[in-house]
Amino acid sequence: MQVVLLERITKLGQMGDVVTVKDGYARNFLLPQGKALRANKSNLERFESERAQLEARNLEQKSEAESVKAKLDGETVIIIRQSGETGQLYGSVSPRDIAEALTDKGFNLERGQIGLDAPIKILGLHETNVTLHPEVSSTVVVNVARTEEEAERQSKGEDVTIEKIEEEEEIMLQAEEVFEEGAEADLTEEAEGEETQEAEDVPEASSDEEETPEEAKDSTE
Repeated sequence: MQVVLLERITKLGQMGDVVTVKDGYARNFLLPQGKALRANKSNLERFESERAQLEARNLEQKSEAESVKAKLDGETVIIIRQSGETGQLYGSVSPRDIAEALTDKGFNLERGQIGLDAPIKILGLHETNVTLHPEVSSTVVVNVARTEEEAERQSKGEDVTIEKIEEEEEIMLQAEEVFEEGAEADLTEEAEGEETQEAEDVPEASSDEEETPEEAKDSTE
């Protein structure tokens, strides 16, 4: 389908350009969002008659977007998620999650403005692009962590994933040491018990020595 663009569309064209797009893209996005019109004679004439107004509106929207950009650039949002030992999330962080987190901080954004190629699936700091206007974008940091404390440490450059693994290894090592100490103690007690039993089984020596026949004869005389 051929359409005439009513604003700049990234990777597609500038305002006033007539471009060919897939029918679904036009029907589901460009036309209902007011970003384009079907490129027929009446719509082209309409665009030309409204061009000045469209350009003025675009400049106004661009100015507003730049104002938001000044506040939004470098903003950080914290999103808490559970993960495995390697930092792999049980689930993911989607554009909707990021948009909601930014909206909670006072920025009125929609998920379609969040530039994620794929959902976030690992702990850490993730720089994310936000489209505020066809000609204005901003960058925010998405801090995905297991707790608020870990998020704060990540913001300082710490790798909490490695530390978490080290902590778990230390716990396992301590548990093994306790087990080995307990096993050694059991072996010592068992050995001492065996020695005691052997001592009890040895017959006691007689206090009176047996007399020889000669000694018996002498004592009789």
